[in-house]
Formats: sequence, C-alpha cells, structure tokens
Amino acid sequence: MRGPGGGANLLALRSHNTTLVLDLLRTAGAEGISRLELAERTGLTPQAVSKITARLREEGLAAEAGRRASTGGKPRTVLRLVPEAGHAVGVHLDRDELRAVLADLDGTVVARRHAPLDLGAGAEAVLARVASVVEELAAAVVDARPLLGVGVALPGPLDHRRGVLHRVTGFPEWDGFPLRDALSERLGSVPVVVDKDTNAVALGLAVGGEGGSFAYLHLGTGLGAGLVIGGSVHRGPRTGAGEFGHQVVQLDGPPCGCGDRGCVEALCLAAVARGELAEAARVLGTGAANLVGLLDIDRVLVGGRTVEGAPGVFVRGVRGVLEARARRTGEGSVGVRVVTGEGRVAEGAAQLVLAPVFGQDG
Repeated sequence: MRGPGGGANLLALRSHNTTLVLDLLRTAGAEGISRLELAERTGLTPQAVSKITARLREEGLAAEAGRRASTGGKPRTVLRLVPEAGHAVGVHLDRDELRAVLADLDGTVVARRHAPLDLGAGAEAVLARVASVVEELAAAVVDARPLLGVGVALPGPLDHRRGVLHRVTGFPEWDGFPLRDALSERLGSVPVVVDKDTNAVALGLAVGGEGGSFAYLHLGTGLGAGLVIGGSVHRGPRTGAGEFGHQVVQLDGPPCGCGDRGCVEALCLAAVARGELAEAARVLGTGAANLVGLLDIDRVLVGGRTVEGAPGVFVRGVRGVLEARARRTGEGSVGVRVVTGEGRVAEGAAQLVLAPVFGQDG
C-alpha cells in the first residue's frame, strides 16, 4: 500500500490562499481560468497568485488550458485543475454491506466495489476487509501518485475529530474503538477520516451544490440525519449532532436497540418490517417535523435503501406531515425530496478527504 510520501502532497498544500485558488480551478472546469481572474476573485495580488499557481503546476495539480483573448494586450494563459493528480477512497460500512469508491479531485468516481459485510464480525475481520478493498481500489490508479486519504462513513454515534466509535446501535462491541488510527496503521499511515454515514451524504450534497440549510434523513438498516446549516455540516461541539433516530416520540413505545423506548428509529423500522411503509413514512415525517420546528431548515431530503425501495410512499408521507404542521403554524411549507444513488454514502465519504483540499467543510 502506498503511503503519503511522494507525488503531490495535497494535505500539505492546504494553506488558505492555496485552497482558494484550487477551488476556483476546480469550479472553472476544463475551460480554465486566468491568473488575473484568480487574483480578482480571491483578492490576492497577481504576484501571490503567480507563486501559488507555479507551485501547483510544479506539483502536477494545475496545467495550461490554452489561451483566451483579452481586452487589451496579449492573450491570457488560462489554467485548469488536473483531476487525475489525486485520488481518495470513500468507504461506506453498513451493518451488512460494504461499498467503496475511488474518486479523483473532481469527485468523479473512477472505480467502485461492493461486498457483503458483517459489522458484528469483530474489528480485526472488518479492518482486514476494508484494507483489502482500499488496496484494490488504490491499485486502479495507474500512475505513481499516492492515495490522498480514505474517508470512512458508518452508523453513529462516533467522535468525528478523534475517529473513535461510540456505541453503534446493535453493535456495542465497537464502543470506544479507534477506527481512524487503527485503519491508518493498517494501510501504512495513509490519512483516514471517519464520520457518520448521514454526515458524509450531507457533505456530498453540499459540495455538489445543495445550498442553504437542510436535513438529510437516511433510512436503511438504521435511521439517522445529516444536518447542513448555512452551507456547513453541523456536527456539534462533541460531533454528536444528527442522532435523529433516537429521539423519543412515544414514551411507552417499543424498546430500541439504543436502550430507550419509543424512538423514531424503532417505530420506523418496526413499521417497515410489518410492510406498513405508509406508517413508516408518517413516523419519519413526525421526526422531520420536529427538526423543522427546532432548526427552521429550508428542505428535508430523504434517502437510504428503504426509502429508495418506495420513494413515492415516503415523499408523500413525510410531505403530508410537514404540510399539516405548516397549516397549524401558518409558516411556509418545507420542500421534501428523495435523494437516490446506492453509492452516495461512499461518494460522500470520499469528500471527507477531498472537500477540505478546496477549503470546504470536511
């Protein structure tokens, strides 16, 4: 497994000014952007921009994209990002499956893997499986550049800053496990970032242009939320925000794997198990209405394998509850939309590594 030495060390290039330039190169696309435009949009001096772009070209991160006519003087040389100059792996660890992607600097997926997984098989078995998939994907990078890092997304709760898991519902043996450090060591000191599956999707959506404040509700083998407030993923001071599934909505309700009773997750999954998807959608909508009332968010996005199996049912159910709330409060209705894509969590996990390179929330 190639470690972080050699090639373009993007993590070392992440000064504020460099991330500004990199982000503009990325958003400019194949058409590119001139140094003068970079200076105008960043507020940096032309000399500073020239130094930064020269270093990026030397590292292979930027390249000439031709010349563009100017209003006076000689044509300007335009520069573009070189997407293949760096890659990250995103891994989605669900309770029963593993999905992984290899993405370039643009976030374009160039390879995918999917395999069954038993999250309860123990740390050694899970780490070995993840390392094997990461190494397989890294081998798909044909040049000698190192892997920038690995983003891992899985059910919470967890400590995002330290990469330490807490008591994953149904899998208490993971409580306190230092996943980030253990996996990084297994991979030969490749940087690893760990976050909740819902936060990974929320980050991917925000990076992809989903603006404003929204909640992403993920219903699959469990239920959780990713929250984006003012364009940034909201994790809270202990990185525990978004444990949406364990809000109690029925005091005498059925027991939940978290140890409480009447949680949204327990009620929702029980309804799904009975085949009562409309009831599951109503319960999900009730939890979503609580979020809207607390945070005054712009939109509610729903996804996950259960939702994708019956998207119309869940949109109608959640929307119905939110519209009823809007009528009672006199407030405007909040939009509801299904987010599809089996690999969306893994793609968001790759953004845990890539987004900070461009000065975005990771």
